[in-house]
Amino acid sequence: MSTGDFREVSRPPGENYANPKTCFFHVLFKAAALAFYILSALFVDNFVIIFVVIVLLSALDFWVVKNVSGRILVGLRWWNEINDLGESVWRFECLDQESLARINKKDSWLFWWTLYSFRK
Repeated sequence: MSTGDFREVSRPPGENYANPKTCFFHVLFKAAALAFYILSALFVDNFVIIFVVIVLLSALDFWVVKNVSGRILVGLRWWNEINDLGESVWRFECLDQESLARINKKDSWLFWWTLYSFRK
């Protein structure tokens, strides 16, 4: 068996992640907040420090989901505007059907699965 044959056999079936770095950071802050919450009692006795670190990790997670992974992995975008009357207006955007069909299925699955399973 040549080296080329081995690579073809060991390659996972199906499509790969189109944006592996984005997927990594999408999961990183969620997992870090959960792991720190579970393991913090072993290392830290101060509730304030635990609370602050978890809030910071959750804020970083929110920022990554809203500004990076939501846009790149599934084509979602939202923001807040102030109109001429001084009222706050939320704007939501998503990709059209044609663009949604081109989204990587693994990226989309990872985004939604981690978003639902790591609810806060």
